[in-house]
Amino acid sequence: MPDASRHAPKPRRVTQGERTPKPSRTPQAAPRRAEGSVDEGGIADVIGPVVAAAGMDLESVRVTAAGRRRLLRVVVDSDRGVSLDDAAAISRQLSGALATVAVMGDFPYTLEVSSPGVDRPLTDPRHWRRAAGRLVQVTVTDGGQSEAISGRVVAADSDGVILEVGEVRRRFGYAALGAGAVQVEFGHPQTELGATRDGH
Repeated sequence: MPDASRHAPKPRRVTQGERTPKPSRTPQAAPRRAEGSVDEGGIADVIGPVVAAAGMDLESVRVTAAGRRRLLRVVVDSDRGVSLDDAAAISRQLSGALATVAVMGDFPYTLEVSSPGVDRPLTDPRHWRRAAGRLVQVTVTDGGQSEAISGRVVAADSDGVILEVGEVRRRFGYAALGAGAVQVEFGHPQTELGATRDGH
């Protein structure tokens, strides 16, 4: 329901409590890494199949440090959005997968699973598809000339995007588009789904 007083939607998060990595139980476990080093690519390799099996896309993996502790931020998305139950379920699955390998080294860590926020750049076809109905701003390059335009996403497929610019619908191929930015609209229905839950 429209709400003229709402602010920009924020990504919702599920956070698992701090975990101390267990010894590896599989022969495929990653080797122990140097002090202070965590392999984000290795983490993505481990959790990517789990996210895909849940019918979601792995958008990003980021590890930040605070002394000996690590915060592992995982962003996931899907065409149906990410509900509270979705985020809680995938958080448990990822926690279990990470417990079987040594990609986090010897560091205790907290796992945070979230959906993308409104400030996520639109760079892939799936991002544009999931922004249907949203007002976006994007730089379009055609014949060496660049133009910043604002328009509402009508539809997106594997080849390009249809934007309603003013009262005119225009189609753009992805090769002509820069990274799109969703514009905040007060009073426009919120489409993002998600939730926050304390971990255990």
